[in-house]
Amino acid sequence: MFFKRFLCSHTAARHRHHHHGKRWSVKQVTNSNFSEALPEIKACIFNSDFVAVSLQKTGGHSATWQRILPIDTAETAYLKVKDAATRFQILQFSVCPFSVKGSKLIAHPFNFHVFPRDELKVGMPSYSFSCQSSYLTSMAREGFDFNACIYNGISYLSKAQESAAKIQTGNLSTVSGSVEPSAVYSVADTIFMERIESRVKNWIRACKDSNKTEDALISSLRKLVAGSEVFGSRPSLTIDVCSERQVPLVIEALKEFVDVVPLHVTAKGVGVQAVRAVLTSSKEDKTLLEKEIQDTEHQQRKLVRGFREVIDLISTSQRPVVVHNSLYDLAFIHSKFQAPLPSTMDEFKNSLLSLFPHTLDVNHLMKEIGPFDKMNNVQAALSYLERRFSAPIDMDISNQAEETENTNTHGHNVLRVCQLFVKLCSILKIPLEFPGGERITQLAPSLQRTSNTFSSKVHTADVDGVGIRSGNSEKVSTDNLVFLWGLKNRKSSRNLKNLICDSYNVLSEEFDVRMLDRTCAVVVFWNAGVLDRFLGMVEGSGGEGLRCARYNTYRRVCESGLWKADLAECFDEALDESETLSRTEAKLEESVIYWNDDEMINLDDL
Repeated sequence: MFFKRFLCSHTAARHRHHHHGKRWSVKQVTNSNFSEALPEIKACIFNSDFVAVSLQKTGGHSATWQRILPIDTAETAYLKVKDAATRFQILQFSVCPFSVKGSKLIAHPFNFHVFPRDELKVGMPSYSFSCQSSYLTSMAREGFDFNACIYNGISYLSKAQESAAKIQTGNLSTVSGSVEPSAVYSVADTIFMERIESRVKNWIRACKDSNKTEDALISSLRKLVAGSEVFGSRPSLTIDVCSERQVPLVIEALKEFVDVVPLHVTAKGVGVQAVRAVLTSSKEDKTLLEKEIQDTEHQQRKLVRGFREVIDLISTSQRPVVVHNSLYDLAFIHSKFQAPLPSTMDEFKNSLLSLFPHTLDVNHLMKEIGPFDKMNNVQAALSYLERRFSAPIDMDISNQAEETENTNTHGHNVLRVCQLFVKLCSILKIPLEFPGGERITQLAPSLQRTSNTFSSKVHTADVDGVGIRSGNSEKVSTDNLVFLWGLKNRKSSRNLKNLICDSYNVLSEEFDVRMLDRTCAVVVFWNAGVLDRFLGMVEGSGGEGLRCARYNTYRRVCESGLWKADLAECFDEALDESETLSRTEAKLEESVIYWNDDEMINLDDL
């Protein structure tokens, strides 16, 4: 009953009112006011120097081990994020264009409610998506209005989906750009174009003769023989083509007729099926027709793109994008608004550069300052900086929301990201403005070093938190890691470590153990010789039910998409497919990870 009541608008609004002290004004944008908000955010983006973004999603991982862990290399971390971005959905997308003038932060925050509604009835953008119960509960407690999101959220299609939708729906479109005439036409091409010209001439003559006084029956027969149709109130002629190659030939043939406007006719699933020639009465009528068609296409594009219009504006502006937990957020953005995520991290980086040339993650700037106590969210990081550094920042929010509009914490979170970024730059003496009020043309050297470097740090305490690394990290080769499962009742790091010490004659100082979930643990050996001796004893004795695997198998689990709830089950399937860790297995390049005790999962504390 508690969760059900949170779903309604009035309960959500009352909950926000009682639990949020700081009353920042964030403009809320739904499908109802999206059209009027679009020009406003466009002006804000192009008049600002940076754009901060923050997302509210329906989930982040489907099982404990599927979170990004300190044992993950960049590639396995990306594979986990790729699965999450494909499985879960964005429900709120906060955008805040901002600039800095002295100690003043001038911000323009917008909070967009989005929902993957199938506006065109083509099964896109999404038939279904997953939800993580802890995320939904957190959103409900923050006052999120699920009814408003589902019924009034802004839909969208990615660029890839838009291209597919054009083929599926079938519609008319103008001939974009001029078709360059071929230097040499084949005999068949020449004959085809002459036949088209002859047909169009007869059709135009029939249309003009029909305007003269003649018998209605004769006029109708004349139009029927010529194949004349009507486009609105204007005569038109549909010219079928057998292949895409014939389309430019038809367009070239129609250039001879100055009063004819050519249109592409696309059919469902087959691309361009025909070219429709529309006859206009004058030069002014031709200009009017072209404008009408352009306006129709513009409205159709707006309907198809939806919220992606905002992503396209940010991309076109070339403004640096400020984020936190950048790997997660940018993977979700790419998956939902660009195209399906590529298979490797390098391909993802290259694709993302075409969308956002500069992305800045506040996590990297925080590392520049030095060691922090463990913090789980942006607000905690801001409080830490305020206690230890004198870097006052005045917030000036220009686009004030109406007093009757509801505010929410996630809309506020993007403002905190702006604040944290500006405060860190102030402490690190990184300039964010140029004398004379000029626009920033290039990033400062300190920002250039961290630009387009992805952070994958995620804390469980706060879904949208910014983590600050604590403790000393030690470089550990992936070759020094062993995964153990078949633990039976030994489901704690301490019990498992005692078992290894007692049964396999290994000193406790020579290795460390951490649980990844309730079925599997990872053991790090500080000495390769000890690791080899341990593996030999486990394989030779049957291991008292224990099974083990090296890091290559873990990598293979992530690559093959074995996203079972229990990691042990994934390892069993992976080993069943390969039967054993063969010595003939291709030797992969040795990777380096950072081992950090403080960041591992310890089920003893649960």
